[in-house]
Amino acid sequence: MTDTAPETPKKRTPDEKRQMKSASRLYAVQALFQMEAAGQGVDRVMREFETYRFGAALEDGGEELVEGDIGLFERLVEDAVVWQAKIDQATDRALVAKWPIDRIDPVLRALFRAAGAELANPATPPKVVITEFVDVARAFFPEGREPKFVNAVLDHMAREFRPEAF
Repeated sequence: MTDTAPETPKKRTPDEKRQMKSASRLYAVQALFQMEAAGQGVDRVMREFETYRFGAALEDGGEELVEGDIGLFERLVEDAVVWQAKIDQATDRALVAKWPIDRIDPVLRALFRAAGAELANPATPPKVVITEFVDVARAFFPEGREPKFVNAVLDHMAREFRPEAF
């Protein structure tokens, strides 16, 4: 019998915490996309992400995905669902009049919903939310013009949701 103390959870560095939040934003966009594309409910999709995606190893390279901040992930997905009509209306106002949200790419639609959920909550400064979700857009559209489009739409949405921050 050996006397070993249970492992104390490792204290995360500020950079690790930032990476976890960034990963959660990406996962939230993926979850919202999956919900729409597959017609799945929020509880089922969140459970799947928390069980199989957070910290999972990639099959092809064995590389481990960044563990996400589960609290932020849950808040973004749940708030995006609860406030979807309000977020979609704000997105529509930020888009060109003849280009409503239901005509844009479903990945961008999911991104705007996740970002809108975070913009509606004063916990994170709007400029941080915009920067983070422009980075998410770059992850999905590395060669496209979508990140600039996302920046413009989110800037408009942020000014509507949080005018006091500008």
